Amino acid sequence: MSAVDRHHPIVESSLTLAWADESATHAFAAHWAAQPALANAFIALHGDLGAGKTTLVRHLLQALGVTGRIKSPTYAVVEPYELDALNIWHFDFYRFSDPREWEEAGFRDIFASPGLKLAEWPEKAVGMLPVADVDLHIRTLDDASRLVTLTPHTATGVALLQPLRHLPEAAT
Repeated sequence: MSAVDRHHPIVESSLTLAWADESATHAFAAHWAAQPALANAFIALHGDLGAGKTTLVRHLLQALGVTGRIKSPTYAVVEPYELDALNIWHFDFYRFSDPREWEEAGFRDIFASPGLKLAEWPEKAVGMLPVADVDLHIRTLDDASRLVTLTPHTATGVALLQPLRHLPEAAT
């Protein structure tokens, strides 16, 4: 992803997926983990409390090869993971009360470095975060099912969504 892509977002149609249950979340995560563009992507995760943002991240990290306990970063704000050829940072900005906390925490350097960045509650750091490659919105339909809308904003985001458009649960 070039710096130009980050500063000149592109407009591409969103993709909507219906997940019937957590196994569908798991299957999506496994499919997405196989996409090479994910290695340097920034994914912004949106949804109400309990919508499944952290569950999706756990499935995605496991599919990427993270072993052991995968903790929610609600209190720590960020949980780093290091694989052989991939650095991953899972952020949760829920407890931020001022977007400047992002800058004070030194996250600018992390977002400028290579690796996968996953951020829950990105609206709490609005104006500080770079353009997300993909905005992923999870909406709860009932106890198990979710409606997920993915919106790409960069060439990386478009590359990440292209293979998903062929999934049976996809509707554009």
